[in-house]
Parts: sequence; C-alpha cells; structure tokens
Amino acid sequence: MITNIPFGEKYAGLSIFEPVEGTLVVVPSLSLPQDELRRITGVRSYEERLLFLLLTLREPGVRVIYLSSAPIDPDIIDYYFGFLPDPDDAAKRLTLITLDDPWSQPLTRSLLSRPDVMEQLRSAIDGDAWLVPFVLSELEEELASSLNVPLYGPATSLSYYGSKSGAREVGHEAGVPMPRGFGDLRTEAEIEEAMEGVPGERVIVKLNDGYSGLGNVIVDKSDRSLTRFSAAGETWASYTAKVHERGAVVEEYIEHRPLYYPSALACITPGGDARVLATHDQILGGDSGQVYQGCTFPAAEEYRSEVGASAGGIARALAERGVVGVFGMDFFALKADAGYAALLCEINLRIGGTTHPFGAAMLTTGATYDPATGLLMSGNQPKFYTATDNCASECLRGRTPGEIVRTAERLGVGFDPERRTGNVFHLLGAVPEHGKLGFTSIGNSREEADELHALTRRLYCGP
Repeated sequence: MITNIPFGEKYAGLSIFEPVEGTLVVVPSLSLPQDELRRITGVRSYEERLLFLLLTLREPGVRVIYLSSAPIDPDIIDYYFGFLPDPDDAAKRLTLITLDDPWSQPLTRSLLSRPDVMEQLRSAIDGDAWLVPFVLSELEEELASSLNVPLYGPATSLSYYGSKSGAREVGHEAGVPMPRGFGDLRTEAEIEEAMEGVPGERVIVKLNDGYSGLGNVIVDKSDRSLTRFSAAGETWASYTAKVHERGAVVEEYIEHRPLYYPSALACITPGGDARVLATHDQILGGDSGQVYQGCTFPAAEEYRSEVGASAGGIARALAERGVVGVFGMDFFALKADAGYAALLCEINLRIGGTTHPFGAAMLTTGATYDPATGLLMSGNQPKFYTATDNCASECLRGRTPGEIVRTAERLGVGFDPERRTGNVFHLLGAVPEHGKLGFTSIGNSREEADELHALTRRLYCGP
C-alpha cells in the first residue's frame, strides 16, 4: 500500500484557488469508469476542465505544470493568459507536458508507463510542489509517490465516502436529511428486497461510483417495462453486473413537485479546515433527466442556506476522517410545511462539474465567497454566473479555438475586465472535432448572467 506524502506545515491552509507560492502539478486524468466516459461527447477534451488553474499564475510565486494526453492548442493557452496582468511572466512559469497520444486513457496510467515523460516531469518540478488530480485513484497515488510530492485530494483509502453508499453513512453521521433508502447492495436479490422496502411506486437505483448521473436507473415497481436507464444501451443484465462489481444504493424516487437540484462545492485544506465554497442549482438533462448539463450560481435564495448548512456539516464530518481537497455534494430541495428542505443526494469526492465555473468566476473577477449570504462578492458587487458543458452544434465543428475567442470579442460576448463580467470559455479543444463548447457567463445580477448565457448559446449553438 502506498503512503501519501504529507504536506509541509506552511501549506496547512492551502487552497488550489488561492495559492501564493509553490508548483501545482495538474494531472487532469479521467480515472473513472471508462464505459460511462465513452458516452460523453468529446470526453478527452475534459482534460481541459482544469485549465482555469492557469489563472493562479497571477501570483508571481506560483508555477504550474499541466499534463495532457494530447497537445493543447496554443490559442487556448494564450486565451487564459489574456486574463492575467503579465502574460509574458506567467508563460515563464508554465510548463506544458504532453504524451502526444490522444488515445492514451486514462492519462495517469499512460504517463506511468512512459519513463521519458516521467523524467521530463521530474525535471520540471522545482521546489515545493503538490499534485492536483481531476480524480484521485491508486494511479494518482502511485504517481505522487514516484514524484515524492503530496496530493491535493482525498486518499483512496477514503474513497468509500465518495460512493453513493458512503455518502449515506456520512449523511447520517452529520444529521443531514436524505431520501429513504438502502446502501451497500451487491446482488440482484438485494436490489429487489431494497425496492420493496422503499415507499412509493418508483425507486431510483444508483451505482456507487456512477458519474454525471450515468449510473442511475429509475424503476417503476408495478411495470418494469417503464424502467429508464440514464446510460444509453444499458440493460438489466449489464447493469446488475456493474452492481455486483461496484455496489449500489436503492432510494425512494422523490415525486414531490416542484423539485429542485442544488449542489454545494466545498474544500478541506491539508490542515483540516473545512469550508463551503459555493452553492449552485444544477441544470440536468438526458433521456432520464439525471445527467449533468451545467449550473447556475448561487443556488436559489429559498433553500440556499439549508444547502449551505448541510454541506458544512458533511464537510466537517469528512475532515474528521482525514479528507483533503475539493469536492461536491448534490441535493434535492423541496417545499415543506416549515419552509424548504434540502436532502442529500450524493457526495462527489473529487473535482466536479461546478469546480471549473466557480474557479473561472472567482479568479477572473477577484471575488470572494460570503458564507453569510452565499454570494460571491467583488468588493460590494455580487457576482452571478450560468455555466454549461454542453453547447453543441454542427456549425461549430471544424472551427478553431482561436476563431471562437475572436468571434466572442467581435460580438461583444467576451470578458470585460473593467466590469468583471462576460464569458469565460472552456472545452475549447472539443470544438474542431466535436462542435462542442463550454462557457461560464458572469453577470452583476442573475438576470444579466442568464441573458448573456442565452445570447451566447444562440450565437454559437443556434436556437
């Protein structure tokens, strides 16, 4: 078993969003179930989700080493440098290392098999450094051990608490409301028994390590023909095989309407300080309505404080277990007799879909999170944003990242550094081949952010 390298005392309060010195070794490897990842269009370009960390180079004591399975278009790098006060100096403190093999997945496994690239990586590390993984698996622990650097993420020995079953255990300990259900299920018989023990006509079954809702299935107890799998092409035979291998939970299907889907983003520093960073409302889609498409910040005022309070309790419970890093929590929110209730849905013990919009908004506007109001404040001005990973159009296919950025500036939907509003683009590398684009639309009000987002969608993706 690999023992992770501890952080030095001076990094006890480290946040990847606000480093003041040292080297971030960014490893955006998608060390997740490959059968589910293959269903995501342009998934290799999701390695670019962490490029917002280039914005930390505004601090002169920070260096960034960014790894990728294929070269990143130089126009994309220049785009992020355009947000910085001294792009030339930042460029001197950025090292890009690529395996130059787009089919090498996951990235970390391929990296470990390449002594030449490993030596290049070791040579690039100068002074204090830490590994920032997109997902932390045994592969990332092996890499960190080989490099003799600490990991900014939860140890794999704690990964159970990021599973659907583990989330129920942590939720119970933190006293957070949850849907009724059962965890740690491994067989079809256990699934059937749990379904009968959960109230309601429908239940939802979730794989322990499902990603973006793709491990979920909604089951109608009285008519199994109405079963809805989130992942296209899934069958009970293929699904129960995954249950046997990975485990699952069965929970009541919340029929209450209207039903809202907020989430929270939190971090735990190496010194054990747990804090909520943001709350969001998730935008979900797909055939089952369970697949993450984007988010808005902040979560609606009606239930924002309930989500923040529950997220804080969960973060503290995880800190006591030794978790370190950035992670997300998903909730259901519904109107109850005494106001709104927030029910824990799952814990995503990794960097997730709301991390890069938050990082982009925070680092471009200089805003800080106010836990009392749940707002991002840039001075006295609150900031709002709407983000998507899924602006897709055939008319985008074949265009270059540079064209996308230049078009935004020409049409007035780029970023305005004086007002600190506008769009911050991501997934630019998916545009030429897949016609897929992501962006975070930042405004000084909820209405301004939504209007900018809708306009940008029309311009790039059509009606």
